[in-house]
Amino acid sequence: MNDYLISVLLGIVEGLTEFLPVSSTAHLRISEALLHINLTDPYWKMYTIVIQLGAILALLLIFAARIIEFLRTFPEGAEHDRNVWNHPLTLTLVAFVCTAIPAFLLTKTIGKHLESLKVMALSLLIGGIVMWVVDAWSDRSDPPTKHVEQMSLGQSIWIGLCQVLSAVFPGTSRSMSTIAAGQVVGMSRPAALEFSFLVSIPTMIAATGYDLLKTLHPKHAEGADSIAPLVMTGHGWVVLAIGFVVSFFVALGVVEWFLQWVRKHGFVPFSVYRIIVGILLLVFAARLA
Repeated sequence: MNDYLISVLLGIVEGLTEFLPVSSTAHLRISEALLHINLTDPYWKMYTIVIQLGAILALLLIFAARIIEFLRTFPEGAEHDRNVWNHPLTLTLVAFVCTAIPAFLLTKTIGKHLESLKVMALSLLIGGIVMWVVDAWSDRSDPPTKHVEQMSLGQSIWIGLCQVLSAVFPGTSRSMSTIAAGQVVGMSRPAALEFSFLVSIPTMIAATGYDLLKTLHPKHAEGADSIAPLVMTGHGWVVLAIGFVVSFFVALGVVEWFLQWVRKHGFVPFSVYRIIVGILLLVFAARLA
């Protein structure tokens, strides 16, 4: 298949799945397998990392006004009922740190699971069931935390720790783990979703930046995960740019749509989708074995 078309398809997959609770990692791996992309090829390793930056840029654009508002009202908050410990900016940073430290310490375990179709399939399946149960349970009561501005430090720590699951078990989905974790501790769907997006900004920037540095830095040139030395051609730059731009615009539309959808319909359709894909992937993995 033409490299330009492959780049468009992968950009669409990344943009569609990065912020939906369905796991972009699993969908990219499945797509790359179906498109017969050699995952040991240095270029495609780098490509997979870089197109995620397009999705991050879209999220930053959408939440720019919200972030500026938080910066303007720090630390007392818009209603003057916050302090330096429970302001949304602090809570986002706390959740990020609670994710980053355990994820860094578990780097070797994470690396072992990244290419395992069985782990991805089980994560999709189990995560779908958990999300369905949590969303149904949460819908039966009136959540006390209706807005991000009402969150507590404890809720932030809990969400950050739960997000580690998405790093250790690819297929879990950062979005799913943070949304479900938020609902468990009394957050409404919109509040849990918004905080999921907010905490994903530093998390994704750190994760993609670390992956890129780890693979491109000269001291890793002989490591198993290294993509150096990498020689970029004009064709390679164009293919990379296509994936980045497509990922950006698709993610831009998906985030706006997802915010509106969840307020009215909840997460059950995504749970059902995860369960179906997880079962199909388990069957596929069993046949390969």
